Amino acid sequence: MRLPFFVYGTLRPGETNHDRYLRGRFRSEQPARLADAVLYDGPGYPYAVAEPGGVVHGELVTVLPEAYDEVLPALDKLEECVPGDPRSLYERVARQVTLDADGTAVLAWVYLAGPAVAARLRAHGGLIEGGDWRARR
Repeated sequence: MRLPFFVYGTLRPGETNHDRYLRGRFRSEQPARLADAVLYDGPGYPYAVAEPGGVVHGELVTVLPEAYDEVLPALDKLEECVPGDPRSLYERVARQVTLDADGTAVLAWVYLAGPAVAARLRAHGGLIEGGDWRARR
């Protein structure tokens, strides 16, 4: 599936990986939120973890069709995501996100913490209150 991406950390506009991975490769970026997830602080980047009632803030990025086959594997590599491997740092899942502007629901790829990472974060992680990685500063 060629879904847009919901980004909430270093891939957001103005953050360290945005220019490296997305500049010139996207059609649009729109503020959005992911329901039923919370955000944990990591070593220089955040982790989203599924959690009923939580909200994570970020952007919905629609990649240009001609760049999609380049962007998807590059983001999987950045996120240390190997589809189907439970040892992955992140897992890429299709989730509904909501556009802030008008409340439209959109199916998007989201990188959630992998199972082992999520368990460790739930037990010992630093929760980012409000679900906005930029606001943690």
